Amino acid sequence: MNQKQGTMNQKQGRQDKLIQEERIDTYKERGKWPEPTVCSGCGAVFLEGRWAWWEPADKAHIIVCPACQRIKEGFPAGYLEIKGAFFDSHRKELLGLIHNLEAQEKGEHPMERLMAITTEEDHALITTTGIHLARRIGEALKHAYQGDLDFTYGDAEEIIRMTWIRE
Repeated sequence: MNQKQGTMNQKQGRQDKLIQEERIDTYKERGKWPEPTVCSGCGAVFLEGRWAWWEPADKAHIIVCPACQRIKEGFPAGYLEIKGAFFDSHRKELLGLIHNLEAQEKGEHPMERLMAITTEEDHALITTTGIHLARRIGEALKHAYQGDLDFTYGDAEEIIRMTWIRE
């Protein structure tokens, strides 16, 4: 084998590489909205590069924000399942904590909201518009009441599924 042939073989390499499909999150902003932009659903304002609860300008661009779009289409980013007998015996207290955390988070980050709380006898399913609120609620439950907290991210960390259990 001559030197030219050895170089050719090295350059060819394997041709059967896996191709990664590009995942598209329809709720993720691909660029900046024109400023100011106001959501026709909730009234949140996009200004200075972020969403906040500011007073909308008179001539603001009007859209439906990603959080309102998720709520409308029923497509959560965060899932938190609360399981165990502890939930049934402390339901009011736990739901109060959840609503307080949502009010705090939503006040600072308008795109982080509760979508729904579905309760049964000994468990509840909480869905959120963002992963941060679900994670914050799960960690607060673990910190305040112990129990077991488990979570997994899916779809390139755009979705979180959490379970908190205490018997």
